[in-house]
Amino acid sequence: MEENMEEGQTQKGCFECCIKCLGGIPYASLIATILLYAGVALFCGCGHEALSGTVNILQTYFEMARTAGDTLDVFTMIDIFKYVIYGIAAAFFVYGILLMVEGFFTTGAIKDLYGDFKITTCGRCVSAWFIMLTYLFMLAWLGVTAFTSLPVYMYFNLWTICRNTTLVEGANLCLDPRQFGIVTIGEEKKICTVSENFLRMCESTELNMTFHLFIVALAGAGAAVIAMFHYLMVLSANWAYVKDACRMQKYEDIKSKEEQELHDIHSTRSKERLNAYT
Repeated sequence: MEENMEEGQTQKGCFECCIKCLGGIPYASLIATILLYAGVALFCGCGHEALSGTVNILQTYFEMARTAGDTLDVFTMIDIFKYVIYGIAAAFFVYGILLMVEGFFTTGAIKDLYGDFKITTCGRCVSAWFIMLTYLFMLAWLGVTAFTSLPVYMYFNLWTICRNTTLVEGANLCLDPRQFGIVTIGEEKKICTVSENFLRMCESTELNMTFHLFIVALAGAGAAVIAMFHYLMVLSANWAYVKDACRMQKYEDIKSKEEQELHDIHSTRSKERLNAYT
């Protein structure tokens, strides 16, 4: 009988511990982190493959070659964009972890308001710093989303030309990379629907795949913007909770100090009365 009671108390203790652990998880920050990682993964992975596909399309069908030397051409720009993608993936992986840690500490500080966990001025400064940094990152991702829409627009034009060629017989449509700043004005790499390269490009799966990869990368950038906005709401709410918690802490400290002073006064008076009576 006693063993059953001890086993029941142990199970009850484990259940209460699990409930306490689950209550300390910052679910809003967790959802934002998952959305951020998903968006960054889509943008970086699909964007990298789409850039590689663009290089193959330019070299195979537009017959463009890398410029020798240190000249800044479209292929050098694509390589730079790839390195930027590597940096974005690493930076936001670390930033997501930092925001999750901040969410855990803030949630723990609010849950344990009356415990030993104290909210310091440094903690409030860190929360304010994260709010400012997240706002700047949200603006940066808005710019990345707008920039990613440019290749989607270019490939949509190219896809439309291929589609119109199959619908309208005898149509002679041309695409000039100089319209998009891909090559310099002096270079003429125009490709028309009557050329064999254009027909091969429209029939290949590489064009369709690269176009859809850029679309998915654009969706990933949009998901990262939503995640940053979500983080901003979470951090602002945590900041308000922490501010109220700090006020509550000050009130509790003042109240306990006044109660201690009243207790000391009553103790002193009792001693004086006792001494006077004796």
